[in-house]
Amino acid sequence: MPDFIHKPVLITEVVQALQVRPGSHCADGTVGGGGHAEAMLRASAPNGRLWGCDRDGTALEAAKARLSPFAGRFDLRQGNYADLAQWIGPASCDAALLDLGVSSPQLERAGRGFSFQQDGPLDMRMDQSEGRTAADLLNRLDETELARIFWEYGGEESSRRVARAIVNDREARPFERTLQLAGLLERILPRGGHKSHPATKVFQALRIAVNDELGSLRRGLAGAVEILKPGGRMAIITFHSVEDRMVKEFGRRLSRDYEPAEGADVPELRRAWMN
Repeated sequence: MPDFIHKPVLITEVVQALQVRPGSHCADGTVGGGGHAEAMLRASAPNGRLWGCDRDGTALEAAKARLSPFAGRFDLRQGNYADLAQWIGPASCDAALLDLGVSSPQLERAGRGFSFQQDGPLDMRMDQSEGRTAADLLNRLDETELARIFWEYGGEESSRRVARAIVNDREARPFERTLQLAGLLERILPRGGHKSHPATKVFQALRIAVNDELGSLRRGLAGAVEILKPGGRMAIITFHSVEDRMVKEFGRRLSRDYEPAEGADVPELRRAWMN
């Protein structure tokens, strides 16, 4: 089995929330090492099915090995969950799951570039076969765009100072390594009593930008709804405030039974519209 072991912490909650039963058809858009997928296949036995994908090829190989006892009941492929509706038929699933973010095996591999605690290339791509790396962004984007990324995706209050320092430093030496960036952030962002490392928010923001995680979430939510049967259930696991707001707003928008005038969602207006 590939060396990719991730233990999800919400397996019981996911199966219960999705109401996976014998015969259920499920989709796991972020299959990772296969922990949630395995639980859903067990709960849907003997004839339930699962479709799963992941951008990380290493994770996918681990999932295939882990799910081998359920051969014939699952279909896994490498890809972005934003494209689920392109290969899973409409209204074909009882349940859909998206577990967002980065997993511990990815953080632990220095060569992936996700961690500011180990030296490795500034990569951060979930799918290492395509797209721009974190180093590409750091060395090519202008100060304004870097500051926007650090603020919008990471909530870094010193985003402008960080962006300015990066632009100045890269003139002498391009950014290539994780500890090179982490060292700069340690110098210009004193902890001031905070427990978190000064590089935490910047690294998070770069990862989100490199992988277009917010764009994928927008498309993925819409695609997940498309593949769900009437009455189907969707579960989203996220630990990021921006993603959390996007998911909640998506749910509120779909649950409305009318379109509020001029963007105002007022109970009195709702009753007037319904009457």
